[in-house]
Amino acid sequence: MPVGGRFVFASFELDPSRRRLLASGEPVVIPERHLDVLGLLVARAGQIVSKDDLIRAGWQDVAVGDNSLEQAISSLRRRLGTNVDGTALIATVPRRGYRLTAVVSRTAARESEAGLEALLMPHRAFIEGRAALESLAADQVSGARGVFTTVVRDAPEYAAAHVGLANACVMQYEMTRADAQPDAAALAQAERHAREACRLDPQSAEAWATLGFVLDRTGHNLDARAASNRAVSLEPDNWRHSFRLACVSWGEERLRAARRTLALLPGFPLAHWLAATVHVARQVLTDAEREIAAGLASRSGGSGGRFSSVALHWMLGLLVLARGDHHRALEHFQHELAQEQYGHLYARECAANTWYAIGALHLRRGDRANARAAFEQAIDRVARHAFAHIGLASLGVPHAVPGETGDATLVGTRMSALDDSLVRAVRISLGRTPDRAAHMMDDALAVAPPGSGAWMLPIEPLLHISAHPEPWKAALARLRHRAV
Repeated sequence: MPVGGRFVFASFELDPSRRRLLASGEPVVIPERHLDVLGLLVARAGQIVSKDDLIRAGWQDVAVGDNSLEQAISSLRRRLGTNVDGTALIATVPRRGYRLTAVVSRTAARESEAGLEALLMPHRAFIEGRAALESLAADQVSGARGVFTTVVRDAPEYAAAHVGLANACVMQYEMTRADAQPDAAALAQAERHAREACRLDPQSAEAWATLGFVLDRTGHNLDARAASNRAVSLEPDNWRHSFRLACVSWGEERLRAARRTLALLPGFPLAHWLAATVHVARQVLTDAEREIAAGLASRSGGSGGRFSSVALHWMLGLLVLARGDHHRALEHFQHELAQEQYGHLYARECAANTWYAIGALHLRRGDRANARAAFEQAIDRVARHAFAHIGLASLGVPHAVPGETGDATLVGTRMSALDDSLVRAVRISLGRTPDRAAHMMDDALAVAPPGSGAWMLPIEPLLHISAHPEPWKAALARLRHRAV
């Protein structure tokens, strides 16, 4: 938005330096991006402003299409009303752009150097903090949280700063979610700031997308999906919102959101991963393999270079292990472990899951020494890794036997009744009673609420369902139905 002085038109006054719009002296609540679009139109009053220029002004580094701009113009028209003769304050010029039709006068104003610095500071800090978060590097998250805390303190009405702080806090929680004591305080703070961002700017798609992700982590999945869908409806051309909808949804809704993400950002690895989870639950493992291979190909081809492929080699290893290819499975698991050094947000979790899968593979081969070493590597990374503890217990390691429900956890989950049933099913199956384990999982799936719980059942390495599928038919059919 242009700075320097104030613009007066109709009954409005726009102060770009303070990012404030007044109507007859009263503040008007307006989304940040819409304010930038209006600022450019006002600065070029009477001139035709191209759609490309307006999109650059409002969205800067975010790739969006004409639909987002059209929604912004529509929202601005509702707030601004019309000229006294009934014509629109913002006129559409077909195939060329838009034009502000009101007469605009400009009042000169000069800021001191200190004043300019004070005005720029929160926005500069916001850009720096967002760049840190977009890296998804664990060592950047804490610093970003500090930056956004400062921005919120200095500019409490700046909705985007609350969005940034909410994202930093929920990422800090994500880094600890598999620990004995996850950072619940960070998750609670994330929800407070996401809600505040939505209150300050109800038209901010990013605020609603962030709230949706946070609500899913607090166990409020229905509200999470509602908030995420609102974000997509407000800004349908932003891949981030479709991706977060895919994160919080399941079944066909997740597939549609993942495909929409990939249409907007081709090759995004984690969108391929999310789609593959649905195919696994539906037991279409060839489609899951194809999805993961596409995500990995985008990385090697360079189009996904900005984003990590963490978790993809782990998943592909499990898929090829399910059809008995031990050698290729180990190759993929080693590729996954190599990514731990890069410090991705989820790298520790993925490494723990991968070491556990390696342990299960060695257990199938009868290699007890290497199985034990791999399970212990998993527990070194996530002390309460339920399946790694069960693997050690099956080898007769006394201290590793977890309790029936409470002292170990599935990595990356809040331990639901269905999760607990899966843990018990694995323990029972290793006790040479797979029929009992299968019946128990079928009963648990029958009463579980909708969602992605137990999606890994067909490729869970210690269960090894592909080796004796008959007892599992009913549970697998129920899981497949839940994923539709």
